[in-house]
Amino acid sequence: MSQKHAYTTADYLNWESATALVRKLYRNGDYRMSLFIGCGIFFGLRVSDLLSLTWNQILNGEEFVIYEKKTDKRRVICINEGFQAHAKDCFNALEIKDVEECCFLNRYGSLISLQMINRHFKAIKVKYQLKINNFSTHSLRKTWARKVYENENAQGRGDMALLKLSELMNHSSPAITRRYIGLRQQELGEVYDCLSF
Repeated sequence: MSQKHAYTTADYLNWESATALVRKLYRNGDYRMSLFIGCGIFFGLRVSDLLSLTWNQILNGEEFVIYEKKTDKRRVICINEGFQAHAKDCFNALEIKDVEECCFLNRYGSLISLQMINRHFKAIKVKYQLKINNFSTHSLRKTWARKVYENENAQGRGDMALLKLSELMNHSSPAITRRYIGLRQQELGEVYDCLSF
């Protein structure tokens, strides 16, 4: 339980920082966490769905289908070719023998716990000096959503991106998606920028 007046909403990482983090973790031998963060920012799934991923899903084919645990809705996830090559590198580095195995197992063969992941995230934030206030597993989904929006907005399709994201994320409206990816707070903050003294 959070303290009264504590801000506990996850923040997003800027895309360049997120992809650089995936590469650094891999270079430093933290292959599972490199893959976990990569899957989070490239697939936009909640942690419960990330933990259920198998090697077969992410290594074989251009897409896979998942039924989200929270909503029980079907989602088709397209796999970025460059990221899939990274996943294969992680698979080989970890010397995995069974492609039907879940990707995110601990040393005892069980799924990594959410608590363990969040502890690892706190250490990663410090070690890699991430410029993010509230870094948690949900930051990955927000990073994905923010990048999708920024790419579409740069091409003049910002409103369409909000509609797409709203549907993909099962939000009840684009207004919720706007708030979710931090646009609303950014717009409110810009009000103060127009003042001069």
